[in-house]
Amino acid sequence: MSKRAYSWRDLVANVGFLNWLFNPLQRSDVRSVYDLLLDQSPCERTRYLNLGYWEQAQTLDDACDALVRLVGERAGLEPDDQILDVGFGFGDQDLLWWREFHPKRIKGLNITASQVAVARERVARQELTQQIDLQLGSATAMPVAAQSVDVVLALECAFHFRTRERFFAEALRVLRPGGRLVVADIIPLPLVDAGRARWMQRGTWTLVASKFAIPKENAYPICPYQEKLAAAGFGQLRVESIRDQVYVPLHAHLRTHPEILARMHPLLALAVRLALKVEAKTLFSGLDYVLASAVKPGDA
Repeated sequence: MSKRAYSWRDLVANVGFLNWLFNPLQRSDVRSVYDLLLDQSPCERTRYLNLGYWEQAQTLDDACDALVRLVGERAGLEPDDQILDVGFGFGDQDLLWWREFHPKRIKGLNITASQVAVARERVARQELTQQIDLQLGSATAMPVAAQSVDVVLALECAFHFRTRERFFAEALRVLRPGGRLVVADIIPLPLVDAGRARWMQRGTWTLVASKFAIPKENAYPICPYQEKLAAAGFGQLRVESIRDQVYVPLHAHLRTHPEILARMHPLLALAVRLALKVEAKTLFSGLDYVLASAVKPGDA
């Protein structure tokens, strides 16, 4: 009985990965993508799915931790802070922020029920459910009272939101005056003038956007990104590209550490191997990666 059940689940997973990765007509929604990736973290000691920050990191786990730490440092997290983390994945980032920055409380929202269940269980095992409250909920319609949190964080997830501008508006609503917003985000690079490079930029962005459920409304580069934050009502804007410490070093690390791919579903590992045959400069030619921060006007 159990063997038949396992075989059926395996078949369903294979069909799901085939459709998502290799069917050009397939357009999966965000929940479906992350349901497929439920057991697919390439990390060894954590369950991160982020791309990592590689300025000093030597391992994938360390790079993922470094990105989380970078977001916390940019937000200036303090012991009295009430944090709202949207798109918290499997909860690794919240556990790190709790350990290293000691905030007063962390509330998390995530629309993927499978991730919420795993993250809540992991937090419960560490007896932190009173300090880290992870719930099913949307970043664009937050079940959170106005002016009730000090910091809103979105680590590698805002590109999914329909739309990012609605998320900015909700973040402004729930933040107290003087509250901070920090986002680590994937956006397209500004297009070059013409020729093959422009075609490659469009192609690489379109592929990523289609496979990872990025709405077309979120496909704008760094200057409009800053303008939309300002239009939402934020001040003290800082939006900088950190792509050179994300894409190229990750690509190099995966090329030299094939054991990482062995932790993935075979079809996902195949897709990554095929991608790694392409030089990083080409593979990521249309992608930027930004660290954005802003402050809600008013006295804290």
